[in-house]
Order: sequence, then C-alpha cells, then structure tokens
Amino acid sequence: MYIPTQFRETRRAVLVEAMRTIRLAGLVTFDGAAYHATHVPVLVREAGDSLTLEAHMARPNPHWTVLDAPRASLATFQGPHAYVSPSFYASKREHGKVVPTWNYVIVEARGTLEAITDEDWLLAHLADLTQFTEAERPEPWAISDAPDGFIRNLSRAIVGVRFTVETLEGSWKLIQHKPEADRRGTIDGLAASTREADREIAAAMRDREPS
Repeated sequence: MYIPTQFRETRRAVLVEAMRTIRLAGLVTFDGAAYHATHVPVLVREAGDSLTLEAHMARPNPHWTVLDAPRASLATFQGPHAYVSPSFYASKREHGKVVPTWNYVIVEARGTLEAITDEDWLLAHLADLTQFTEAERPEPWAISDAPDGFIRNLSRAIVGVRFTVETLEGSWKLIQHKPEADRRGTIDGLAASTREADREIAAAMRDREPS
C-alpha cells in the first residue's frame, strides 16, 4: 500500500484497536491464476507477539477451497472516510489555491490464510465472535439462546478461516500536511455534518492535533 510518510501509522496497538473497531475485513488471495476476495467480520486474537484474525466463509464460496495449505493473502480494513471540501479551508479565502481531497483510515495486514474445518473450532469461533459483537448491547444475544442443535446444523454450511499476520501497516490520511487553520476548519466542517463517518473523521483529526 502506498503511504506517504506523514500519513503512515505503524504503532501496533493503534492498528490492532482500529481492526477491532472496524471489524469487517476484505480478505484477498491469489491462487496463481485468479484472485479471490471475501469480506467477512473478523475476531482479532493476540498472544504475545502472535497476531491472528479468525473468520468464516460460506461453504459454497470457492475462496476457501484454494487454501489447501496456508496461502499468502491480504487483509484490508476500511475505516471511516470523508470528502473534504476546499470551502473548509482558511486558505481558500486567502488565495483560493486549493482543491478537494478525501480523508480516510485504512489498515492493511499481510500474512497467510488457511481453512479450518474442525467443527469444535468453528463452534468456539462463532461463540466468541458473537460474544464480542453483542457485548455492548443492553440484552446481548448468545448462541446458547438458540434451540439445541440449531447452530451446529447451520455451521455445516460454513468453513472457518484463520489469517496469521506477518506485517501490519496503516494509513491515517487526515490532511496532516495542511496548515493548522485549514485542519481546524475541516474538523469544524466535518463535525457539523449529518453523516456519521464525517463526524468520525473529524474526531480522528481532532485526536491528532497538537494539544
């Protein structure tokens, strides 16, 4: 991924937290003849220096069938993004030499992807993924709420996958290279938007402003 120096994010804790917040990953594998891409919710696992992503795919999806052995793959996480209008900039009023741009947060992981067909692993993965995604709800749903055998029967239609992360990088493109007045104007403009992603970008920009 091309990342200009001013936008590059390398802090593991920041990148891992972004993956956990975004949750949906695009998994891409090249099998030597064609590309396979699948978008799936993932569970991030950390154990010391080890970092893995757990997910599952529909059994009819041909993506998992090329994973007869761990295969080099890519996982991308697209966070909030927002159009930035030149009208936000103080420099527009000063000299007018400005153009639109797009702000965004992206995390990219490279590593190996493998298929897991073990039924017990898959059921444990589904339980953990559900617990994580339901945790903030006032009345969280659990797999145990379903009738006996229901989840096990449904699980036969999916296959587990595990992505072992080897490298991790991120791009926080938040016009860090612009003058402070232009950044502040953009934060105010996006914060006033009715679009949630605009407000999230405004918050991300505000977090990176010098105190």
